Amino acid sequence: MLQDMFHLSLPLLEKIIRPVLVYFALILLLRLFGKRELAQLNPFDLVLLLMLSNTVQNAVIGNDNSLAGGIVGAVALLSANFALNRLLFHFPKLDRSLQGSQTVLVQDGEVDKRAMQREMLTLEELIQVIHRQNITGMQDVKLCVLEPNGTFYVESTEDSVPRQRHDEVMQQLSALQQEIAKLRTPGQKPGVPSGA
Repeated sequence: MLQDMFHLSLPLLEKIIRPVLVYFALILLLRLFGKRELAQLNPFDLVLLLMLSNTVQNAVIGNDNSLAGGIVGAVALLSANFALNRLLFHFPKLDRSLQGSQTVLVQDGEVDKRAMQREMLTLEELIQVIHRQNITGMQDVKLCVLEPNGTFYVESTEDSVPRQRHDEVMQQLSALQQEIAKLRTPGQKPGVPSGA
């Protein structure tokens, strides 16, 4: 039994090369198909990513289901990822070319329809992203950017409702702090009654 768990049915070099090749192929494919696949905006994208992992499983492990084979494959994947991250850290231009650039979707309340089409985003999906940031409408968006890693950066305008609420809360906190300071007698420690 232990022999079956640790016996590699494929050559060691093949067990290393398979996951590394699939890793780089997936990186290339995700880069070609756009940032939307990384953003996971809807259930279809999630299903796609789950099926994608299942589809490439046999390409990664081959006919080897042994424990040793899985460990070798995992080490190969982690090593490839580590090496790529180190390479991209030392060569920022290569990093930018592999990851792509950010896409401005909204600027000063105006939606860039061409950018939306390029990224295959619907207006409804964009509105969901904006609402997740507690921004009520497009007119309150100063800037909305889709980053290369699939995340959204959203900045509200100065006079947006969430920013106004934030300012009001901060003013109320400041007023409370002043009231608390007035209630304390000089030299009294916070939380200690005056008769103690």
